[in-house]
Amino acid sequence: MRTRVSAKRHPHDDAPDTAESFRMLAALPAGRRRDALREEIVEAWLPMAERLAGRFRNRGESSDDLRQVAALGLVKAVDRYDPDLGNAFESYAVPTITGEIKRHFRDHMWTLHVPRRVQDLRNRVRFASQDLSGSMTGRRPTVAEIAERAQMSEEDVRTGLEALESFTALSLDAELPGSEDGYSLSDALGSADPALDTVIDREAVKPGLQALPERERTILYMRFFSDMTQSSIAEELGISQMHVSRLISRCCDRLREEVMHDAV
Repeated sequence: MRTRVSAKRHPHDDAPDTAESFRMLAALPAGRRRDALREEIVEAWLPMAERLAGRFRNRGESSDDLRQVAALGLVKAVDRYDPDLGNAFESYAVPTITGEIKRHFRDHMWTLHVPRRVQDLRNRVRFASQDLSGSMTGRRPTVAEIAERAQMSEEDVRTGLEALESFTALSLDAELPGSEDGYSLSDALGSADPALDTVIDREAVKPGLQALPERERTILYMRFFSDMTQSSIAEELGISQMHVSRLISRCCDRLREEVMHDAV
């Protein structure tokens, strides 16, 4: 009695047989004939690329854009595939197309810049949460449950959960919850205090001021902190106004050079 072995259905068992076409493509020189054959191969494998794009739907990107990105990955796979290596085109094309789609999400879909490691944590947390949600009713999985399912630390799970909220940003024009008069997030933001710049400038020049001779420090204090005129400073110190002007100019140039040097 013969034992019947059930064959496992391949996810792309309707894939076209383009082995001979790829061998011809590799042998053809650049030109219209090669371009036409290349286009035929891409067209033949396009349904597979679109199925791969379908795996990433409902993640904030339109289906049309996903199909375009998958088609781009398919073209790259066709151009880079080497039939002489002996591997089936599909085994090379699938990871190439999938990688192109993932790069699209990483480079274009994140509103906020998120490090690659955090993006990976986000994906692991999302998949684990989806798996757990299927077996739970009426509640969300806890951090501990996600950590156990994803084999992660609870700290990494919290980082991944925070990253889930960073995929898109809230518009500053969005109306705040509970607001009935159109009060938006931008209305709740403060504005920069001009006095902060003055504080920063004073702290930046403080070391240079302390290094100046006492008379120069006194002149600068009288001019910029007591708001005295050059004439009144000259009269107070018993020197000429021109000398006061030269000292102020020389001290300011020195302080400016020191601050710029420290900033480099």
